[in-house]
Amino acid sequence: MLIDFKKLPLQALAAFKGGDGEYLVRTSDDGHVKIMLGRLQPGCSIGIHTHEGNSETIYMLSGKGEVFYDGTSFELLPGQAHYCAEGHTHGLRCNAAAAEDAVFFAVVPQTAQN
Repeated sequence: MLIDFKKLPLQALAAFKGGDGEYLVRTSDDGHVKIMLGRLQPGCSIGIHTHEGNSETIYMLSGKGEVFYDGTSFELLPGQAHYCAEGHTHGLRCNAAAAEDAVFFAVVPQTAQN
């Protein structure tokens, strides 16, 4: 299966999962797995949320993000991945002072009906 992100519609999701600003995303979803190319502009975030019935892997392509994971935080740089297992809590932010957008690839396999 080929996924051409350039051909998928760009969605601007305001306050996604309770975050700030907009989450810009192109998503392929076959009902079993969501595959996303996401972008957070400086000052925008995906709110902290718990994965129930699924997990998520985020791979940073460019820029950098701050990951909030189970009460801790760390910087996510290009070439690094973050894994949030089912039952764990995370969020992602592009710092307001960042020089560029945080661009990342994310995969959410569905392990239960949500």
